[in-house]
Amino acid sequence: MGKDKDKIKWFDDPEEHNYPAAVSYLGLLFEERDVNLIIEKLQKAGISEFKAKDIFRASKLSLLGISNSHVEKNHEKIEEGKKLSPILLLRDPKARTVIIADGYHRMCAVYHYDEDALIPCKIVTI
Repeated sequence: MGKDKDKIKWFDDPEEHNYPAAVSYLGLLFEERDVNLIIEKLQKAGISEFKAKDIFRASKLSLLGISNSHVEKNHEKIEEGKKLSPILLLRDPKARTVIIADGYHRMCAVYHYDEDALIPCKIVTI
């Protein structure tokens, strides 16, 4: 059974619960005042699109397998035609990397489904 390249559906904007999730993660990397500024910038940012494989490479993270429960849940959403939330990214020019503030599991699920798929995201530079 071939994968339908247009099957991945996306919300127009990140869901509200994505921002507190990003705050929780970014709080491990940055001071609270910096996290608040980053979140404000992300909320105001427009939507961009990047291929799953490029986000994966730029993040320098390990790819989680479909056996991960969160990746599996997102993969099932894709299969069922349910919408996914755009991901939240930070461009870190000093480290020459991209930080996935929220959406790591969604990115992994999309990558497994179609590594060339365009992922909508909000991206800001820190």
